[in-house]
Amino acid sequence: MNTSIDIPSSGLTKTQTQQLIADWAEVGQSRPHESAILHVTGQARYIDDIPEIQGTLHAALGLSSKAHARITAMNLDAVRQSAGVVAVYTAEDIPGINDCGPILHDDPILASDLVQYIGQPIFVVVADSHDHARHAARQAHISYQELPAALTPADAMAAQSFVVPPMHLQRGDAQKALAMAPHHVRGTLAVGGQEQFYLEGQISYAVPGEDHNMLVLCSTQHPTEMQHVVAHALGIASHQVRVECRRMGGGFGGKESQSALWAAAASLCAWHLQRPVKLRADRDDDMLVTGKRHCFEYDYDVGYDDDGRILGARISMLLRAGYSADLSAPVATRAICHVDNAYYLSDVEISAFCCKTNTQSNTAFRGFGGPQGAIIMEYAIDDIARQLHQDALDIRRLNFYGRNDNEGRNVTQYGQHIDDNILHELTEELETSSQYRQRRAEIQHFNRHHQTLKKGLALTPVKFGIAFNVTHFNQAGALVHIYTDGSVLVNHGGTEMGQGIHTKICQVVAHELGISLDQVRISATDTSKVANTSATAASTGADLNGKAAQDAAHTLRLRLAEFACQLHGGEVSDVHFARGHVYLHQQIIPFPQLVQQAYLARVQLWSDGFYATPGLHWNPATMTGHPFSYFSYGASVSEVIVDTLTGEWKLLRTDLLYDAGNSLNPAIDTGQVEGGFIQGMGWLTTEELWWNKDGKLMTHAPSTYKIPAISDCPDDFRVRLFKNQNTQDSIHRSKAVGEPPLLLAFSVFFAIRDAVASVAGHQYHPPLQAPATCESILRSVQAVQAMQARATAATEVAEVAEVTEATKLTRLTQETLANKEKHTE
Repeated sequence: MNTSIDIPSSGLTKTQTQQLIADWAEVGQSRPHESAILHVTGQARYIDDIPEIQGTLHAALGLSSKAHARITAMNLDAVRQSAGVVAVYTAEDIPGINDCGPILHDDPILASDLVQYIGQPIFVVVADSHDHARHAARQAHISYQELPAALTPADAMAAQSFVVPPMHLQRGDAQKALAMAPHHVRGTLAVGGQEQFYLEGQISYAVPGEDHNMLVLCSTQHPTEMQHVVAHALGIASHQVRVECRRMGGGFGGKESQSALWAAAASLCAWHLQRPVKLRADRDDDMLVTGKRHCFEYDYDVGYDDDGRILGARISMLLRAGYSADLSAPVATRAICHVDNAYYLSDVEISAFCCKTNTQSNTAFRGFGGPQGAIIMEYAIDDIARQLHQDALDIRRLNFYGRNDNEGRNVTQYGQHIDDNILHELTEELETSSQYRQRRAEIQHFNRHHQTLKKGLALTPVKFGIAFNVTHFNQAGALVHIYTDGSVLVNHGGTEMGQGIHTKICQVVAHELGISLDQVRISATDTSKVANTSATAASTGADLNGKAAQDAAHTLRLRLAEFACQLHGGEVSDVHFARGHVYLHQQIIPFPQLVQQAYLARVQLWSDGFYATPGLHWNPATMTGHPFSYFSYGASVSEVIVDTLTGEWKLLRTDLLYDAGNSLNPAIDTGQVEGGFIQGMGWLTTEELWWNKDGKLMTHAPSTYKIPAISDCPDDFRVRLFKNQNTQDSIHRSKAVGEPPLLLAFSVFFAIRDAVASVAGHQYHPPLQAPATCESILRSVQAVQAMQARATAATEVAEVAEVTEATKLTRLTQETLANKEKHTE
């Protein structure tokens, strides 16, 4: 490590010292991901890469083949007799509670007498190899008595079957506002779900210890939740279960609650056999068993004035919750809180129904209901603009929340004041830098001269609330250790899934202690080090854990500063840490030297830190409060070209402008913006989940489920971070960057819709649904063409009728004149 600094033989002046300190920073710098080299060289260890302990066994799950049925008989003899099998366990073998639900106790680890979706685990088999376990799991003979199955949200809605009670939010008098509005857009929209498709599948490796203890190495975003589930399943206390996670190969929300099943099943086997057991799902089983992003179905009625300003709105949302509650209630809550997206809604009614379907229990996914809530208002505004023959950007801007000096239009539908609205400035900057108006004119010219290929353009904004809606989750802890050589080890409650949280927290600690980044290392997230952690979710990972780590490092910095003053005199306020040195008046002390001296003087060189986000509150009964610490903003412009004969399309160019506040690491944040955008584009265009008539998910492998590839990225991809500073006291005034960029992909969907609308001169609303697959686009093109054909035919009929009527009138006039002439004669 290099902590040296060139100091002239004559020493440094006070001004030079101040300049050295002022010019140095570890935060706000673009630094490589802390595991980047390990990733690209294949040295980064994931759960399945950890060398297996002697005697390790492998498990696999036996799954239901029916969507809704009672188990009438189960013969597992063939499973037990299969090659390599050591043991088979069912629900009866669980010594504690047979449940892995994160909120409600409605999610069994292993189904006992009732199965509620195809793919639900019924038993777990343990064998001497992964392949033997998987083969054996398919040998079971199970008899069922089938029951009626609700396979769609509409089915569940008709039966009034919900996993949690319906939710309703109302502000103002939407009914009156809609009745008085001179114009309306009404309609329906369906937006599909999305598979998380993490590169590393679900996996847990359970290692039994002495005195009924259990170590679980688990690919999870929520080690503490895994600790609780395993403890409850085994009937032991939490302090007997230790969960560790160094890194995940992706999570995206799919490992927040859904990793619990795998952790509990592996631990159950290890508990009984007193041998290490690894449970690793192959891709097909992973997709068949686990929940996805909730698909939504909407019914909307939005009233507006002659200019396009929204006067009132009524929105109804049906969620495919799946067979159990899982996280559907908070997903629906966040969806309700994000229906406004960037727009002020004075009078609004929003309803959300978490429909119980006999499909996988849907769960968290990047955005956590926010994207599904926000897209419906964008869809309605797109309709309004077309109906008024206006550019959608102008209607969007007209309906933006007010600027900060206009409090009358700066309160959300749930009662939170917006103190930092920068959408006007951000959108204006992007409109200019993307040459939006010029390109709009060029696209109109292109479409007039091309019949088959049509281009589309859209600019869409994002406002996304940052914090857990459940207030008590907004807390974090950290430990910072300084060793006598000046190196630093950090442990915190956040989990690394590739998003760079460890890198950012290393930067925060290095900056606080005034040392270089290579002197700081993060150890694996471990429930025995930082207890009672929250999930790394809701875009809060760096905010919460960064503040906790900063708190711990700051405590150590003060201790060292006080010790330096004891050695050299002066006040603590005169001590500065920077460039690997400690500055006190004209004294410049290498950081390791001061640390060694402090150790010899018995100064404590480790500290814990804690942080709880202030000012948050939420009332789930009234759906009002101040649930978010702040808002992240962004906007995107996308240009597409569509083949109207096939529905095929290509993204030509995208411009993204995102508000990351004072970015902790611009390189990592830019990568998150790019990745979030592409993932959102996949959700809205290519990633289609499809269940057959029996309720079996048929898109359960990359052969049938299409995530975006490198070829789907635009050739012209322009990404910038907006220059801004968080008005809230976040970590170094930065802003979250995990989830909000996914909503930037709205511009792709609405650019496609714009291209389809151009087929008939933007006279009709394309009934485009999401995902906008090639088939969906083609159906939408044909629908618009049919609308135009019907209108043309109606016009022709009217013209013929008008000509016929005119001819009759002429003939009558001529006959009248002839009769008059005859009478005169």
